[in-house]
Amino acid sequence: MDKISKKIKVIKNNINKIRKFFNSFNIDGYLVPKNDEYFQEYANKDRLKFISNFDGSAGLAVIMRKINYLFVDGRYTAQAKIQSGKNYKILQIPEFFPSDKIKNKKLKIGYDPKLFTSRSLRIYFQNKINLVPINKNLIDLINYKKNKNIYSSFYTLNKEVVGESTKSKINRLTKILNKNKVDYIFVSAPENVAWLLNIRGNDSPYSPIPNSRLILEKNRNLFFFSNKKKIRNIKKLRYLNKIHFFDESDFKKILFKIKSGSFIIDEISCSAYFKNLISNKFKIKNLNDPIYYLKSKKNAKEIVHIKNAHLADGVALTKFLYWIKKNIRNNVSELDAEKKLEKFRRLNKNFLSPSFNTIAGSGPNGAIIHYRATKKTNRLLNKKEIFLCDSGGQYKYGTTDVTRTICFAEPKKYIKDIFTKVLKGHIAVVTSNLNTCYNGKLIDVRARKYLKKNGLDYAHGTGHGVGFFSNVHEGPQAISKFNSIKLKEGMVLSNEPGFYKKGKFGIRIENLVYVKKYKSRLFFENLTLVPIDKELINFKLLNKQEQNYLFNYHLNIYSKLSKYLNKNEKKWLISFL
Repeated sequence: MDKISKKIKVIKNNINKIRKFFNSFNIDGYLVPKNDEYFQEYANKDRLKFISNFDGSAGLAVIMRKINYLFVDGRYTAQAKIQSGKNYKILQIPEFFPSDKIKNKKLKIGYDPKLFTSRSLRIYFQNKINLVPINKNLIDLINYKKNKNIYSSFYTLNKEVVGESTKSKINRLTKILNKNKVDYIFVSAPENVAWLLNIRGNDSPYSPIPNSRLILEKNRNLFFFSNKKKIRNIKKLRYLNKIHFFDESDFKKILFKIKSGSFIIDEISCSAYFKNLISNKFKIKNLNDPIYYLKSKKNAKEIVHIKNAHLADGVALTKFLYWIKKNIRNNVSELDAEKKLEKFRRLNKNFLSPSFNTIAGSGPNGAIIHYRATKKTNRLLNKKEIFLCDSGGQYKYGTTDVTRTICFAEPKKYIKDIFTKVLKGHIAVVTSNLNTCYNGKLIDVRARKYLKKNGLDYAHGTGHGVGFFSNVHEGPQAISKFNSIKLKEGMVLSNEPGFYKKGKFGIRIENLVYVKKYKSRLFFENLTLVPIDKELINFKLLNKQEQNYLFNYHLNIYSKLSKYLNKNEKKWLISFL
């Protein structure tokens, strides 16, 4: 019996254990989402993987008495079938939602209200299903593993790093409360707590986020909730003297001691459990958490640190690209490449961890947008195939994300032509006039223009927001067909058009950029300092302005990175000019 078969058998046994609870709780089914109680993108506690063996970044399991469903998006249907075996029927969202399959309204479906927002319940079930909140998590009742980082202390970032004091940030937020005539805000997203209090933690495998929540009163009184064993370092700080620290289990008790009034709660990260507690006593104002927007605009000091992180990352990536080009004949696999790249990053003392799972896809694996190499899928890099590598790092103090597609021999003309069209879109994004193309929706059109002329396109957005020493994906800004948030000075985004030929190859070129202001003009400036493979470019398809852009981009890279490279690496890099 192979490793996956053994896991599938274990999953079947775990499902049967969950079903044994059904009669005790008077339910006919149970819901298991991907996220944890803090709705972080990457969580150490993955209940969905425990009960299904599926480890993709998004999904929902519905366990019934006789049948089980696993709902995933189009990125993961094939992966889910392999990993879960016959234990689940795989259904693709948005073609199917749970409400399409559970049509008997008499059936009672249990769920943990701390793991769902009212919004997610509304989207998945459309008020058509009899949902029963259960305040004990059934997965936890059969899985006693403790989070290995549970007692890892939170730590502070000083003003020289973040560029603004906690006091200043709290003042800005309370002004918004007073302007909107709101008494309190419940900050339920840990990334927003981290920004407001200038703290970080180790509660996510890829982000320095502290699992915590807080309530801020319009008079600046603040109630902080977390595991009390994690706060011993931050509790000593003078500027936190108006903060009252409590264990996360004290929330309900403290809430009912607070005077009545109105509350802002965030629909994206406030669970149904907390929403119900708050709305039972307080009036709810339909406003988004303002911190998402406030933290999206990085200040001058944050930009300096972000640039330093990208300089370090550029050195690592450039060394890696040189190495992999020279070692293609030495039986390098996707997993070998992933490990080697991390080794190059770890040469820098400020590197802490990857900022997400590295995507290292050779040939057909590169066509899987969110591919992750495993022992089962791992392929040797082939000289005749192109290689897509999407990776990032968390540094003191900055977050990076970069994708490069490279070749090892003269590629076929049609691949060079497609790569060049993706590159033209990439250049069109970074050279956008942000005074006229002032949001992601308008810029997204520019990114796809050259592909669409030939009937080609890609299924993902062109860019996402990026945090400051925080989550690699953050909003509200993005470059996509649907995002209308106006771009402002200091916002950081990815620029990553691509193209994917199923079963053949994948192409993506990704840089991080930030919105810079000079006088009254807004424009993008590159943060990423990594060469773009010239051997994949059909220069006949580039106009003069695009060629000049590429030359200046590589000249800037050489001027900043060359002193960190050895003689052979320098010689290779200068060939891009």
